[in-house]
Amino acid sequence: MVLGKPYGMSIDVPIRTDRRQVRRAKTIDELVEVAVQVMAEQGVAGLSLGEVARRMGIRPPSLYVYVDSKNAVYDAVFARGWQAVHETVVTLPEPTRGTDLVAFLSASAESFARWSVEHPVHAQLMGWRPVPGYEPSAAAYEPAVAVLALARSRIAELQALGLLRKDVALDELVNAWTVLVSGVVSQQLANAPHDSFDNGSFTRLLPALVAMYAAYYAPIAKKRGKP
Repeated sequence: MVLGKPYGMSIDVPIRTDRRQVRRAKTIDELVEVAVQVMAEQGVAGLSLGEVARRMGIRPPSLYVYVDSKNAVYDAVFARGWQAVHETVVTLPEPTRGTDLVAFLSASAESFARWSVEHPVHAQLMGWRPVPGYEPSAAAYEPAVAVLALARSRIAELQALGLLRKDVALDELVNAWTVLVSGVVSQQLANAPHDSFDNGSFTRLLPALVAMYAAYYAPIAKKRGKP
């Protein structure tokens, strides 16, 4: 699918071509932003490229100079969403032996959930399948794979540091964590979509749920108060 270059990349070409590429990238950025606005108003599955073109002040056929299909627009929103999440969570500190498990997990959970609640259109495409027939392309899925790999590596670090039980399979720890965090996001977006992260009926439960996860998967000796 034709998407241009959704993330900043240097282009070693003559100045005239470079300017053309810059204009193209800016138009694609505008197209995606307008598409998100349309989806926010009409539903993710209700995206109309004709409406996107109208709001951009161009004729619908002109959109196909930048994207080759509606699915290409969905891909751009999907990929940019996961890229933004990756850029958010990758800045969180690495766990160490002195890490407070609940505080560490809470920061991680909040960073993902807050971003998702504040970007509901992206989050729906990222976490649900609201558009019949649409599946993210392999290229669009790469940032999502990177986010999962980062989560997996940090949970593995917590396990290696003795902060999570070593008798539990890493897959279980990761799957339970993703169910917990994505479940809160899904409940919030589905049942209280107009509430903010801080005032949400479901997002307010996140600290308690994280504490439950930490308590359940903490090493047995620590559960009993042993050194």
